[in-house]
Amino acid sequence: MSANSITPASGVDPIAGDHTGSRYRRGVSLPRRRKYGLLVLATVAAGGCLALAWWQWSRWESNSGSFQNLGYAVQWPLFAGFCIYAYRKFIRYEETPPETPQQTGAMTEIPDGLLPERPAPAIQPTDSTLAEYNAYLTELAEKDTAAQNDSLAQNDKRTTP
Repeated sequence: MSANSITPASGVDPIAGDHTGSRYRRGVSLPRRRKYGLLVLATVAAGGCLALAWWQWSRWESNSGSFQNLGYAVQWPLFAGFCIYAYRKFIRYEETPPETPQQTGAMTEIPDGLLPERPAPAIQPTDSTLAEYNAYLTELAEKDTAAQNDSLAQNDKRTTP
C-alpha cells in the first residue's frame, strides 16, 4: 500500500487533492463546530444588551434620569432578543438551508405588467442638415479606417522578410 492511498479519518485524500469532504473533520461538520462558538457570541451579545438595559434603567431611576434613559432601558432587551433570534435562525439555515427557487420550481422571472414601462425615447424630427453631417462623419470614418488598413499593410510589408 502506497502513501498516496492512505486517507485521513475525514475521508479527504490531501495528496490527491480531493476536497469533497473538506467540510468535515473527525466526522463533525463545520456548522456544528461553529455552533458552539456562535452560541457563546450570541450569549455574550445578549448579556451585554441586558447589562446596558439595566444600566439605562438605573440611570432613569437616578435624579439625573430622563425619559430617553427609559426608552433605552426598554430598547436594549429587544436587541438582546434579536441576538438570540438571529442565532437560532442562522443555525436553522445551516442545518437545513431554505429551498432555492430552482428546487421548488417557483417562478424566477418578473411577470409582465408588474413594473412600470420604461419611457420610449422621444422621436426627434428629421433634420436635413443633421442627416448631411452624419453622412459626412460616416464618410470620414470610412476614409480613416481605409487609411489605417493601408498603413498596417505597409508596415507588414516592411517587417516581413
